[in-house]
Amino acid sequence: MLAALTAGGVHAGTAAQKGARERLTKDEVAEAERGLGELGYWPGVADGIWDLLSRDALIAFQKVEGRRRNGQLTRAELQVLRVASRPVPLEGGPAHVEIDIRRQVLFVVGDDGTVAKVLPVSTGSEESYFDQGKQQRAHTPRGRFTVGRKIEGWRRSTLGLLYYPSYFSGGVAVHGSLSVPAYPASHGCVRIPMFAAKELSEMMPVGMGVIVHDGG
Repeated sequence: MLAALTAGGVHAGTAAQKGARERLTKDEVAEAERGLGELGYWPGVADGIWDLLSRDALIAFQKVEGRRRNGQLTRAELQVLRVASRPVPLEGGPAHVEIDIRRQVLFVVGDDGTVAKVLPVSTGSEESYFDQGKQQRAHTPRGRFTVGRKIEGWRRSTLGLLYYPSYFSGGVAVHGSLSVPAYPASHGCVRIPMFAAKELSEMMPVGMGVIVHDGG
C-alpha cells in the first residue's frame, strides 16, 4: 500500500526511502489536497494525510502539467500547484467527457464548458493479445462517441473484471480498475481509479458525449 504523509513527515517504507523523501508538514499536505480539489482533481478529504486518493489526484495533476508522474508530493510540486490553473477542455459545453490519450487523463466537462472533474486513466497499450481464440490489438478508439449502455457494480468479461463500466464504443468502456498505472496498459478500455467509478458512472448518463483524442 502507499506510504502516507503525516504531520511528522513520511511514515512507512525503508529508511533509505525516508531519507530520500522530503518531509512536509500536515498543513502543507492539507494545502496540497485543498489546491487539487479546487482545480477539479479528486484528492478526497483535505485532512493532511497523503493517501491513495491524494496520490491519484496528484498523478492526474502531474499528467496535465507535463511533470513526472510519480504521485510524490514535494515542496516543488506544491509550489507548482499554488500557481496552477484549472485545466482547459478541448471543447466547451454541453456536458461531455473527454479522454486525452497523450496525457492519460479524463475530463468531465460541464454544461458551462469548464472542467468539473479530472481523473488519471490508463488506456490501450497498443500491444497484441489473444482473446477467445483471436489475435487483438489493445487499442482505445479515437473519435466522438456516446455512452450506449452501463452496468452497475462488477462485470466479469473474458479479459477481467470491470467496475461500473460505461460503454461508449462496442465493448470499450470507462470503468473502475484495481490497476491504473500512469501509462497505457489496458486492452482498450479506459481504466479509472476504483474510488471514483460509481460517482463517475452517475455523471455519465446514457447518451452523454464522449470525445477520445490524442491531445491538443
